[in-house]
Amino acid sequence: MKAFLAKIYANYIVNKDQKWMNNPISTQEKTLLDLINYAKNTKFGKDHHFDKIKSYDDFKKYVSINDYEGLRVYFDEMVAGKSDILWPGKPIYLAKTSGTTSGTKYIPLTKESIPYHINSAKNALLHYVKETGNANFLNGKMIFLQGSPILEEKNGLKFGRLSGIVAHYVPKYLQTNRMPSWETNCIEEWEDKVDAVVKETIPENMTLISGIPPWLIMYFERLLAVSGKENIQTLFKDLQLMVTGGVNYEPYREKVNQLIGRNIDCIQTYPASEGFIAYQNTQKNEDLLLLLNNGMFYEFIPIDEFHQENPTRISIKDVEVGKDYVLILNTNSGLWGYNLGDTVRFTSTAPYKIVVSGRIKHFTSAFGEHVIAHEVEQALQKTLEKYSASVNEFTVAPQVNPKTGLPYHEWFVEFENYPENMDAFGEELDAQMRLQNVYYDDLIGGNILRKLVLTPINKGGFQDYMKSIGKLGGQNKVPRLANDRSIADEFYRLNLTNITQ
Repeated sequence: MKAFLAKIYANYIVNKDQKWMNNPISTQEKTLLDLINYAKNTKFGKDHHFDKIKSYDDFKKYVSINDYEGLRVYFDEMVAGKSDILWPGKPIYLAKTSGTTSGTKYIPLTKESIPYHINSAKNALLHYVKETGNANFLNGKMIFLQGSPILEEKNGLKFGRLSGIVAHYVPKYLQTNRMPSWETNCIEEWEDKVDAVVKETIPENMTLISGIPPWLIMYFERLLAVSGKENIQTLFKDLQLMVTGGVNYEPYREKVNQLIGRNIDCIQTYPASEGFIAYQNTQKNEDLLLLLNNGMFYEFIPIDEFHQENPTRISIKDVEVGKDYVLILNTNSGLWGYNLGDTVRFTSTAPYKIVVSGRIKHFTSAFGEHVIAHEVEQALQKTLEKYSASVNEFTVAPQVNPKTGLPYHEWFVEFENYPENMDAFGEELDAQMRLQNVYYDDLIGGNILRKLVLTPINKGGFQDYMKSIGKLGGQNKVPRLANDRSIADEFYRLNLTNITQ
């Protein structure tokens, strides 16, 4: 019955979404004016002359680009329990996140924004149902691994991890299918939680599994170790679908399919505490549909202008396919001109679709090359395809002061299946990087840099590193790129590079 009703509902939702997809610019223009009108009597609205804003050009005059620190004076008042600061009334929750420069951050969730977090996750599944006609996964057990749903309270406001907050909103019709149990979700220690999830799910008919790729791999490996099965499909015969988010799934796809024992459909999503931004709405392509009717007005800054004093700010009307932009949010939770820290690349403008190309703080540019995550992921993917190898994790750091020879980029790679010829693999990877980034190509060609150095990491080395810094599991992941040697030095200090193939 669930599968039958889901197909009817999926048809309704996809047709409804098509309306705003057909009118993207007017949808975003209306969203901005609605946000401004709703928040004009808040402290932020009064401080920034919302009553005078009639257009996007007006908005840019009065509202500057901010990060968390730029809005901290407002956040602090909001966290203290004051009303009408960034958005009318008080937030109903504060999503607790960790920041590298701001320490713990508290992102507001309002009665207007919460439904979009819930409905977007649901609609991603419904788009899949509409396209494939497959809704049978709703009849089996489904994992939505989340942070602890136990919430703290301060100044009359409840706060916790976003995934823990969302756990309180799982629809009733999914409650009987949902795993793990409430008690297991409340376990804080990550490795203990994974062990408990494995114990609970081994005897079940799992049909959908959701999590970030590193967690999926850890979970599957534990399942196989405990069950003694050859692969996941012999354990979960009806497993049909995975839902991922947080990082690009493509570098992990081969490893995950290998553990499962066959290729499996996957829906990639782009959720954040600040808002649910995009999801994959078709299995034909891996780019993500930008959600333009989700209570958020998006702005974009060309990545090469971001650090300028007056960078260009544009709306979707002026974005170009194939160009990288820093994503700026204005939301119905009270974020204004907010730099999320992510960079996106448009793959289409009919409809507007994106890939997440990296983090503005995660790059390698010791020599002005500004290599971003999308480029290293593409280079590695193409090289892996050529050499029939697979990897679990990787990261890249510059070596500016080598003991001998020219500087270089060092790639730390945890292989699952090694290439037969590691030297040839490194040569091809370097060639692919030169195709991805013209500045890197110029530096190699001009003998400023030498070709990249490939440093294999022990099996499980990335998990060991994350455990050593207290960030194993959850939504934590190793940055694809660094502009210093802090991560690289830890790999050497922990002897994770002492590799035996």
